[in-house]
Amino acid sequence: MLSDILVNIVWFKRDLRIQDHAPLYQATQKSLLDKNNMVIPVFSWDASVWSSQDYSQQHVAFVRECLLSLKKDLQAIGLELFETQEGMVNFLNVVSQQYRVVGLYSHEETGNQFTYALDKQVAQWCNEHQVPWQEYPQNGVVRCLKDRDRWNAIWQKRMAMPQVPTPSAQGLNGHLLALSNLNKAHVQIKKPQPDKPLRQKGGRELAIKTLQSFLNGRASKYRGGISSPISSVDAGSRISPYLSWGVLSMKEVIQALQAQRLRIQQTPNRYPKNLDAGLKAFESRLHWHCHFMQKLESEPEIEYRSMHSAFNGIRDEAYQDEETMQKLERWKTGQTGWPLVDACMEMLRQTGWINFRMRAMLMSTASYLYWLHWRETGLHLAREFLDYEPGIHWSQVQMQSGTTGINTLRIYNPIKQARDQDPEGKFVREWLPALKHVPNMWIFEPWLMTPELQQRYGCVIGQDYPEPIISVELAIKAARKKIAEARLAARHSQETKNIVRKHASRKFKPQAGTKKTQLARERKQSDSVNQQDLFQ
Repeated sequence: MLSDILVNIVWFKRDLRIQDHAPLYQATQKSLLDKNNMVIPVFSWDASVWSSQDYSQQHVAFVRECLLSLKKDLQAIGLELFETQEGMVNFLNVVSQQYRVVGLYSHEETGNQFTYALDKQVAQWCNEHQVPWQEYPQNGVVRCLKDRDRWNAIWQKRMAMPQVPTPSAQGLNGHLLALSNLNKAHVQIKKPQPDKPLRQKGGRELAIKTLQSFLNGRASKYRGGISSPISSVDAGSRISPYLSWGVLSMKEVIQALQAQRLRIQQTPNRYPKNLDAGLKAFESRLHWHCHFMQKLESEPEIEYRSMHSAFNGIRDEAYQDEETMQKLERWKTGQTGWPLVDACMEMLRQTGWINFRMRAMLMSTASYLYWLHWRETGLHLAREFLDYEPGIHWSQVQMQSGTTGINTLRIYNPIKQARDQDPEGKFVREWLPALKHVPNMWIFEPWLMTPELQQRYGCVIGQDYPEPIISVELAIKAARKKIAEARLAARHSQETKNIVRKHASRKFKPQAGTKKTQLARERKQSDSVNQQDLFQ
């Protein structure tokens, strides 16, 4: 027999906070109006999602830390967070057998194909049980967007809206007694990859601390500091994992940044030089953050299918060739013989983070120099990036692999990048001990040392450090030729025009002689690597 208590379920997804949380606020408002109306917050470790190839143990550990923080915040307002490993649909079934479920509340999610499939299953359950499911946007991504020209205006309007109030504890504690009959599952999630020893830790307190340190000082190094893998560790915001898992809301970050810029402009002498300029540059990156997520929201297939069909079949998607598999393994394990590439992979292995320019270089190396299909390499990097955000990730993976049909082709030379971004070899030596004593002259091309020099500096090629299996120059030349043929076929096709219409960036430009603005299409590839560093 069903209880007389009415239940509103709040489904936490990639929104692990109680601040600026519309679903939680709306559900608790109903509870405050009716003492028989209960709120049940839940986080579901659905196997279909967490067994997917793009998540690793570091994600599990980070989310656990965020959930511990979330539980404390929920307890402070009289609520208990439930975790289930039996699946969201099963959880709904269990609750509905004991209580009258009158509403499901959540944020919209732009996730991978498995979260999309789960949303469909939950929607079906809600339809069958006549339970209204209220979904709320939590960033600038627009569901069912029909006209990309309107996206900028919608984004700006959302970011300017007041933050949703944090629910009050009054009236909610009494409902906890009614939850005693619900058993919380003992959740165990094990992924094959070990947790990373030097990764960022999760939780609201650390998220706020990281954001504040950036707003109050570190952002002064942002411009000019985010390209190098050395300086970007401090110059970058480092809030990306907290944004990816919704520990911070996008609106919250935007408004805190804008408030700080106003304070700086009013009393500039109180703040570090270049702080305002750094925050201004970072604000534009937050706009790009949602812009790229919108691509996956509008076309979920780009997670596993080339955005432009002209690029189908140009690479070995099945990895059936032994040489291809060897290249994949060398790239994944940081054994390419190109020091900057291998050092970046080692930093990722230990920390789960590397700056955006190096991420682009890693993808470029895989897609162009090794000519590997982007899907498998994209999955590897998804597991390696603690801040893996599916919407940004798969859009960027395709862009850096040259399969969008609309973006400027950029092939990174890892030796040139090393000289530009790590001129003294400090970064390479930090992450590759085998090269610790190699002089600057040879540090980025150690295979050029004579056998005598290799012995002298303790780096014997083929023994202490691998030799490259291909020439950078020849590989780049071959890649340009292969990709040019596909790009020629795509250049003036209707499919290309459709992709521009659906995905290309727009921006506001002032009209001559007026203060009004108009939307202008940027066919001149404003999605370029040099204009945005999205993973800082």
